[in-house]
Amino acid sequence: MTTAADYTVAVRALCDFTAKRGDLDLRFTPSPSAEEGIEGHARVAARREAHYQREISLSGLYRSASGHRLRVRGRADGYDPRRQRLEEIKTHRGDLARQPENHRHLHWAQLHLYGWLLCEAHELETLELALVYFDVARQVETPLVQRMSRAALYDVFVTHCEAFLDWALRETAHREARDRALETLRFPFADWQGEQRALAENVYKAASTGRCLLAQAPTGTGKTLGTLFPMLKAMPRQRLDGLCYLAAKTPGRQLALDALAPLVAPTPLRVLELTARDKACEHPDRACHGESCPLAAGFFDKLPAARRAVIEHGWWDRARLREIALAHDVCPYYLGQEMARWSDVSVADYHYYFDTGGLLHALSQANDWRLGVLVDEAHNLVERARDMYSATLDQGDLRALIREKPAGVTAALKQLNREWNALGRECEAEHCPLPEIPGDWLSALHRLIGTIGQVASEPPYTLSPTLQRFYFDALKMARIAERFDRHFVCDITLRQGARGLRHARLSLRNLVPASMLAPRFAAAHASVLFSATLTPSRYQRDLLGLPGDSVWQEVDSPFASDQLEVRIARHISTRFHERQASLTPIAALIAETYARRPGNYLAFFSSFAYLEDVVAQLREHHPEVPHWQQSRGMDEAARHAFLARFTPHGQGVGFAVLGGAFGEGIDLPGERLVGAFIATLGLPQVNPVNEQRRRFMQTMFGAGYDYAYLYPGIQKVIQAAGRVIRGREDRGTIHLIDDRFDQPRVRALLPRWWRITSSVDEGNSQPRQAPLG
Repeated sequence: MTTAADYTVAVRALCDFTAKRGDLDLRFTPSPSAEEGIEGHARVAARREAHYQREISLSGLYRSASGHRLRVRGRADGYDPRRQRLEEIKTHRGDLARQPENHRHLHWAQLHLYGWLLCEAHELETLELALVYFDVARQVETPLVQRMSRAALYDVFVTHCEAFLDWALRETAHREARDRALETLRFPFADWQGEQRALAENVYKAASTGRCLLAQAPTGTGKTLGTLFPMLKAMPRQRLDGLCYLAAKTPGRQLALDALAPLVAPTPLRVLELTARDKACEHPDRACHGESCPLAAGFFDKLPAARRAVIEHGWWDRARLREIALAHDVCPYYLGQEMARWSDVSVADYHYYFDTGGLLHALSQANDWRLGVLVDEAHNLVERARDMYSATLDQGDLRALIREKPAGVTAALKQLNREWNALGRECEAEHCPLPEIPGDWLSALHRLIGTIGQVASEPPYTLSPTLQRFYFDALKMARIAERFDRHFVCDITLRQGARGLRHARLSLRNLVPASMLAPRFAAAHASVLFSATLTPSRYQRDLLGLPGDSVWQEVDSPFASDQLEVRIARHISTRFHERQASLTPIAALIAETYARRPGNYLAFFSSFAYLEDVVAQLREHHPEVPHWQQSRGMDEAARHAFLARFTPHGQGVGFAVLGGAFGEGIDLPGERLVGAFIATLGLPQVNPVNEQRRRFMQTMFGAGYDYAYLYPGIQKVIQAAGRVIRGREDRGTIHLIDDRFDQPRVRALLPRWWRITSSVDEGNSQPRQAPLG
């Protein structure tokens, strides 16, 4: 924590600031995973004698001539008191001789600082320092040894502290100014929006008590500002180091930035937008090292000037970072990564905190930060987390690589292919669940990873794009395999290849991400997850690993029930085997509604095929209805053009896929949208993978169908319906097209404020009582 008296910095953070130099160079990476690193450290320590001390906490104080103090702390890997030998253990892959010089320079700097702190603590006059590199593939140690005096180590310590002191003083002043400004920060509008204040009060309570809040608030409540403002107000009193605003999609991050803009203006608050690497990269055809990319050359030498330029401003969005980065000839993406250490609010995708290698979580752990975490549209987190913690490899990709015959790698590729063939021969069906990860296949995968890592570290060898992509996918598979437990399943899916060969796709699927997410929530001082669709709360608690004392809040709608007319089309079934029969009545319902009240409508369907069939029916029998449709693989410009058709007082029907780009996160207020048609319950497709999930959920929670199909589907329906009413003056209609919407167990999941005023029931006086599936 930072105070007026001193500034505390971790050894690693201090060295990252003062000891990095030269090019940005990722050729010696990817480094071993966190689990491999922990296991490697344990293996090295296990080889030491009984008196060997592990994980030694160290701390020391630097006092400048002007009286300023800098406290440096950290945890050294191991110490042998009999030999007076301090060790810093670094795990690696590949030929150590190919390690970039600046990587090793950084590692020595860390060890030198630990050395001084140990000498000071134990009153040692000399110390042996061992930088121990451990190859996780070969299980071999390579020690590099120095002996240094206490005085020499103190000189190194002073050099680093003096290089950092000015920045530390600036950070202390910034923190004090920021907290003073936040204490007096006023809500940026004259009035709160409906129940927005009730939401804000509960967010503030969660921050004050250090708890997790799960808040369901209808679309239009003003959730973004209603969560950001109270968390910012809580920062000074709760001594929060920073705030992470995490969103599933780009529109959610933009809404957060829009809400933050009026809050930043009267404060020195630093707001950082973190973007994906592929969106921020200026040279996607170049590799990330100085010999290939001009923005990687001398990156760390040019970083200090770029960093100083960034902090002259408080608004660090993608455009600002790019402007400053290019002015200083550095990579915009990695400049953003560096500035995450110094931001007050980071607006980012979920993976920056929740993924196994999430930058924001890693920084919070390394620097002992107290963080507030806001999770926007949290109904997405279950599926996103499953994706983060799952991995798939396709044998077809492997065979394509074998045909490329990459030098030094082909034999290892063929060995993995033989193991894959053996698995394929054992599968009698298209989808084959396995009780565990096949051991011989996994061993062959590890050998391939080691081989690729070895040859990739030997210049002038360059991985082809396809080999590099497979390598990264293989590394993810290996990392997920380390975490494989009862919350995962392993399966093989067979498919026919272009050459008549059967390809086997092996997947490790995480079904319950709770055990992976729980440490992330535990690491935050306070977390708030909010969405319009979090019912039932037990589903979220079971799958997200929330703390036991988490609080549930259901915010009342700010809208009157007479603003929205909800109609259930009970005479139509959209079950898969009845879809052909549903096309004519759905097209008729759309045309009839449009004729009665011309205006802009959205029509949602469960798939592109279903959507296209209804569009064809509408075009043939009701050509007078203007319409446009979402297409497969729409880019950003096409999505913008789709939404641009929804003009005030415009007329027409936009067809979209339920759960897709237009099903949430878009704002079409007033006459830009007067109604929506939602066909199907949004249930996931019945297939072997989803049936495996259903059986798993039944065994674990006793609610297999609900957890695998019903709850995810209804979430998409409610999100799509939430596009219609965006303000207190809006009026609209929603048509829920399927008789199953009228069943009690489904009606119980729909928003309480909805008043279903009528049901379309043409030619059938009784609603159907068929099963949900």
